Amino acid sequence: MQFKDSQSIYLQIADHICEKILLKEWKPEERISSVRELAVQLEVNPNTVMRTYDFLQQQEIIYNQRGIGYFVAADAFKKALSYRKEDFLQKDLPGVFRNLYLLGMNTDELKPRFEKFVQQNFS
Repeated sequence: MQFKDSQSIYLQIADHICEKILLKEWKPEERISSVRELAVQLEVNPNTVMRTYDFLQQQEIIYNQRGIGYFVAADAFKKALSYRKEDFLQKDLPGVFRNLYLLGMNTDELKPRFEKFVQQNFS
């Protein structure tokens, strides 16, 4: 995983986990990697992964079964979708709107490109 300087690493890991849930690679009630396993896999400090897991528990996207491990919550898809949507609307969309305005574009010009992107990447 390539980390960006513009966002905390633990939040980037949270986005990565949410993406796996939204792409249905991680299913509800499925056990996920331990803190140590994920830290090794992503080449980060285990404390960073722990911070990510704490954050995702607060968002009710994952939960901990003491002594067994971490699991994807039953309604994780809905919670991850809500979290990622709000994050996008607050952080990314204003920049997109600014660029559209500066370039004299409108949202109608984006629709065919969006449809092509979805077709090429998710079909």
